[in-house]
Amino acid sequence: MGKSDENSLGLVGSMNLQGGGGKIMPAANTGPTRRALSTINKNIIEPPSYPYPVNNKRSLSERNAICNKPPVHRPITRKFSAQLAENKPQIRDEETKKSDSVPSEEAEKIAIDVDDSDKEEEGDNFNEPMFVQHTEAMMEEIDKMEEETEMEDAEEKEEQVINIDACDEKNPLAVVEYIEDIYDFYKKIEEHSCVAPNYMDNQKDLNERMRGILIDWLIEVHYKFELMEETLYLTISVIDRFLAVHQIVRKKLQLVGVTALLLACKYEEVSVPVVDDLILISDKAYTRREVLDMEKLMANTLQFNFSLPTPYVFMKRFLKAAQSDKKLEVLSFLIIDLCLVEYEMLEYAPSKLAASAVYTAQCALNGFEEWSKTCEFHTGYKEEQLLECARKMVAFHHKAGTGKLTGVHRKYNTSKFSYAARTEPAGFLL
Repeated sequence: MGKSDENSLGLVGSMNLQGGGGKIMPAANTGPTRRALSTINKNIIEPPSYPYPVNNKRSLSERNAICNKPPVHRPITRKFSAQLAENKPQIRDEETKKSDSVPSEEAEKIAIDVDDSDKEEEGDNFNEPMFVQHTEAMMEEIDKMEEETEMEDAEEKEEQVINIDACDEKNPLAVVEYIEDIYDFYKKIEEHSCVAPNYMDNQKDLNERMRGILIDWLIEVHYKFELMEETLYLTISVIDRFLAVHQIVRKKLQLVGVTALLLACKYEEVSVPVVDDLILISDKAYTRREVLDMEKLMANTLQFNFSLPTPYVFMKRFLKAAQSDKKLEVLSFLIIDLCLVEYEMLEYAPSKLAASAVYTAQCALNGFEEWSKTCEFHTGYKEEQLLECARKMVAFHHKAGTGKLTGVHRKYNTSKFSYAARTEPAGFLL
């Protein structure tokens, strides 16, 4: 390969511009023209560094002065790094001792308050780094965004009340325009359907256990006659309201029950059982005339007022609010039927019994406490208001299949009611 003629005199010469001729003349000096590297480096003009807005970073010497450490100029070799690794625990102990020995006043002098804007205005030489300001601004924005997100999440978590009548707007039988007014009216007059929870104290020949036996028997009769659910609840209401104001001897108690069932059937049913069937179901303990005479007595005593709301009226509305399925509906009615037998449940209003039954059934099926905003709105009861009644219902559910009064358990332990009696009660509520 031949020698490069890059620096040859014959190829590179000086330019003579005298006279404007532009003629290239050869240089007189014929010596070597290769320039030293240092001369070339002097002619190189470095581009200016990128213009930062503010260069607030301290130099290495300043940072070492703050930390009370002399700058280390020794190159880090493998041997030196190994020594540093060995001395690291000792350095930490020394730093801890130094930090403990520094007085609180000196520590305050060393501490830098990055948020103190007054010192910057007074001419403090220390300027807060730009990236610290940007970081603080970003953190503030993040905090604001998190607060807004939490508020949005809280609003989303807060359930909206569902319009449970939207699906029935075109159904004239649902009377959507008046349904709320109807149930408001039921709430106002339900107190008239309630009786004193201790009315049995006024009965000389009766007690609460006899009442339970009568109602348990009527539940079986109602099931055998395949009557409507409304009829059963109206029957129990008529019995309690009549016994609360009229004295009855023990041997007439079953007659009161049969006659109350006859009155309820005439009010609710399309096909009413005949009197002879009721006499037969009572084992011919009473005559036809006795039944008709008791019917007149009870109707006059109650002033023919059979239009008061029962727990069934509220059950239908509250189950709709709970968006119930068949399983929840059957279990709710099982629980409310168990309460009909219990004398102590007379202290609760029909609406509260219905709401507590739906709540208890939901807890039993789901395995946890559940009471939506929609249920709370339409029932008028918060979850805390239902807990006491719900705990009693769970206790009744536990012992439903035991004892002598098992009519409700046998009724709901059939395929017609989806074997709801086999459902485990919500024991965690106790």
